[in-house]
Amino acid sequence: MYWLDKHLIFPHPQYADAEGLLAIGGDLSLSRLLLAYENGIFPWFNEGDPILWWSPDPRFILYPSSVKVSKSMKRIVRKRYFEIRYDTAFIQVLDACASIPRRGQEGTWLIEEMKEAYIELHENGLAHSVEAWLDGELVGGLYGVSLGRCFFGESMFAKVSNASKACLIDLGQQLAQLDFLLIDCQIHTTHLERMGGEYMDRDDFLAILEKNKSLPTLKGKWQFGNKQRGS
Repeated sequence: MYWLDKHLIFPHPQYADAEGLLAIGGDLSLSRLLLAYENGIFPWFNEGDPILWWSPDPRFILYPSSVKVSKSMKRIVRKRYFEIRYDTAFIQVLDACASIPRRGQEGTWLIEEMKEAYIELHENGLAHSVEAWLDGELVGGLYGVSLGRCFFGESMFAKVSNASKACLIDLGQQLAQLDFLLIDCQIHTTHLERMGGEYMDRDDFLAILEKNKSLPTLKGKWQFGNKQRGS
């Protein structure tokens, strides 16, 4: 196992173990996080543990134009049941993702140290939130990191049925129009599989990321013509 120090470097993802664990230690500085994401590596650890860096094989991804929309969701989207906003409540989305109870999970991996790191990414125009609002209340959302033409999804939550689905559907539509290459889901979940997620060999994933390094990043606050409920 690779232990990181102050030097800004990661081992190649091919050296990750069978579960995808690649390295331990280092820090959550802006420069290290950017280096990690552009090379298919992400942090994931619990409070009290050292920083753990992962690169699973296979990877679970979504193509923006392939996000599945069920018949019931088509009606919800068409009626604009939720108001979809971007980057208006990033910290609220982080807090909600951290506090929502999840089956089979005790506590949260989204500890204060991680929150601070993603807030810094957001303040630098590189991390974004997609939010579902209902009657003036934030009821669902997701957030992730955008580099080049790839969106690296981190977490989502829903306080009302279908709220996070509405966010993912809208994100897929927006990113498809911008010719994004993929949405990284990191690991498999049944929910994401139903939304169109699929496995990709890590080598293929890394080849896409290598191409992605030469593409411009859509930095700054995202404003995709927020959809007002019922309008």
